[in-house]
Amino acid sequence: MEKQSSLKSGLKFSGKTVVITGSGTGIGQAIAKKFAESGANIVIMGRRKEPLEQTAGILNGIVASTRSSAKVAVFPGVDVADEAGINTMFSTLKHQFGRVDIIVNNAGVSGPVKTFTNANVKEFRDAVAIHLTGTFWTSVSGLNAMERGGKIITISTFFTEENRYEQRPYRFRTPYTAAQGAKNRLAEALAWELAERDIRSIATNPGPVHSDRIYKTVYPKAAAEFLRVGGYPGLSSIEVEKVTAGALPLLGEPEEIITKGCRQVAVEIVNARGQESEENAMKLSETVAGALAKMQEIAEKIQNNTSKMIVDGEFLTQEDVAEMVMNLCDEKISKLINGRVIPNDRVFYPVKPIVGTSVDGPAQPDMKDKVIVLTTSSSTAKDIERVKQVARFSQGAGAKQVIVLTNSQSDIGEYRDFHSHAVDMLDEESVRHIFNTAKTKFGKIDSIIHFTGDYDYNSAFSSLSRNQWDILVDNFIYIPGLITREAVNAMSPRGAVEEPAKYKDSKGTVVIVGPDAPVGRKISGILRARAEVFRGALRPYTATVNQELGDVLGSSIKLHLVLAGSNEGVEPDAERLQNSILNLAAGIALKRNEAIFYVDEAK
Repeated sequence: MEKQSSLKSGLKFSGKTVVITGSGTGIGQAIAKKFAESGANIVIMGRRKEPLEQTAGILNGIVASTRSSAKVAVFPGVDVADEAGINTMFSTLKHQFGRVDIIVNNAGVSGPVKTFTNANVKEFRDAVAIHLTGTFWTSVSGLNAMERGGKIITISTFFTEENRYEQRPYRFRTPYTAAQGAKNRLAEALAWELAERDIRSIATNPGPVHSDRIYKTVYPKAAAEFLRVGGYPGLSSIEVEKVTAGALPLLGEPEEIITKGCRQVAVEIVNARGQESEENAMKLSETVAGALAKMQEIAEKIQNNTSKMIVDGEFLTQEDVAEMVMNLCDEKISKLINGRVIPNDRVFYPVKPIVGTSVDGPAQPDMKDKVIVLTTSSSTAKDIERVKQVARFSQGAGAKQVIVLTNSQSDIGEYRDFHSHAVDMLDEESVRHIFNTAKTKFGKIDSIIHFTGDYDYNSAFSSLSRNQWDILVDNFIYIPGLITREAVNAMSPRGAVEEPAKYKDSKGTVVIVGPDAPVGRKISGILRARAEVFRGALRPYTATVNQELGDVLGSSIKLHLVLAGSNEGVEPDAERLQNSILNLAAGIALKRNEAIFYVDEAK
């Protein structure tokens, strides 16, 4: 009995209840095992039942070996973005364990690994829903089962922004970088909001981690996208996509399975070409196999190049990340670093500085013969006036045509002096149709300027309903993402999505005017933190889009992000903001590294 009592007393998290999202495999499972070894009750959840059952067996074995009284609770089929499922889970846990002590936001998906011009809205939304909305709702709903001393640990990524001045683009991962950037800033904001309740919020950004996701999904899919864009002899870009869908998942399987898969893809392609024959299928099978081998070669090169940016050339193990997470839950450590984003990587990742403060150019740039489209999802008087002023000055600067598109039918009367339409900016077909109509009627679109508007920084994120949060995500992530994608495709030659080489002939500018900084004589830390959440989504999104446009597609289109307001809390300078937008739309900064502009920070 003395031996058993001594063993229990040495279990650091004995009596604590830990919820780990995405815990059936990989990093989540490693974290669950680490906490089980320390005596905690473990709650695992995820979309797939089988991996969770296997993990539960492993965890129960650990509990038995430690002779602790810990329990393992399993919630299969619970998606972190599922409002009702998460609410029911925490209600059940509060009844079963009395409280939840630690939440680890770990759930994630690779999302679409492709250029933003070729990613559909559903793929974009699904990635953001898991990474960002899942983190938000798991944290907020979990508060109902938390008491003082609780901790929320959010796992993000170093491929985004750990601060607002150093942007790390992650090509082929635009929804991922937008979600992760916002997630870092959300972790900070929650720390400010929950301080009075003595609940701590910390984010950690692991670098590359040994996992099936990175070796079997991210790197191979990135390699396939390089091939789709750059081309492969004997296959069109669309046919390379068929190889990616049909044969790429077979990497690592026995040779006979790969050969069979390549043959099936070849048959599909020759049938689509209208060249059905045994001989053609046999010949094309060799081409498909060659493309697959090339994808594997590129994937290995990406992996090797990444490892060369690490001081000892080693990726983190899943156990390393689990150890880091458990250390962050230590009472003393969590107090010292509450509200911070903690790097957990050793990657030396050089990036170009892309944040600027001023847009130098003429007070009234020459916009002669240009077609300018202004879009807005905001209905505030301030943003309506901003749109109207930019529209007026564009006309005065000689624009061939100015078109104003609003997301609200009730606002259409505000823009009666311009060619204007109300458009559902969450519907990709509607946005695509109106841009193509403008292009057909007025000629090439030169610039599209989108105004997101602001949100109420006095409203606590931790008190938002799920519907209120979803509206914010729509307005500050989904709509800007859809407008940007459709703007670039409308500015590019017809068929560029199917034949990426055509993007090299594209020119134009896209300007997103994001939410303003808070205004007031004394701005509290909590207001600054809330204001940064969706700015934190738009910055890495802008960085990644531009890397894909310039480095991957060879396009001369550029995305700019304008953020008004200053650290001093002064009102944005309306004239400076207007001139900055017009100069960017006129192409004044196309050849500059800077893409993100804090225009009111300029002296």
